[in-house]
Amino acid sequence: MTRILAAVCLLAVIGFAPARAVLPDEVMADPVKEARARDLSRELRCMVCQNQSIDDSEAPLARDLRLLVRERIAAGDSDGQVIDFLVARYGEFVLLKPRFERQTFVLWLVPPLVLIGGGLALWLHIRRRPKGDAELASRPLSADEETRLAALMSGDAPPEKP
Repeated sequence: MTRILAAVCLLAVIGFAPARAVLPDEVMADPVKEARARDLSRELRCMVCQNQSIDDSEAPLARDLRLLVRERIAAGDSDGQVIDFLVARYGEFVLLKPRFERQTFVLWLVPPLVLIGGGLALWLHIRRRPKGDAELASRPLSADEETRLAALMSGDAPPEKP
């Protein structure tokens, strides 16, 4: 049973390992430039897969983009120049993480504002709710309540009226 469980765990770990679609013929000879290309590839969206980076995608267009990134790096472009080139060619959608600009400020500001608003609403809700059992427990019973309680405890209480 232990061996089966170990095999299942091993398969699960292997199954969740990130798959890389970079083919051996795409890899650059210089490891520093290859590392730059891989970092840039993780920031760029596959236009076919949409929520995958070109580093993870096996689509032909992703391969073309990976090769284009490597060409630009080999030509001496900086990371910013490569990104700018691809944005000029494919638009802002090619970026997995959009830039903070006038057109995209809503994408960046709405989540923190919603979080702050939710925290404020929760704080106001907690502040306005009744104090609860602490005040009720510290208040003594009235004479009518004591009489009713005694009747309930002795079993002589009349049936309650609806």
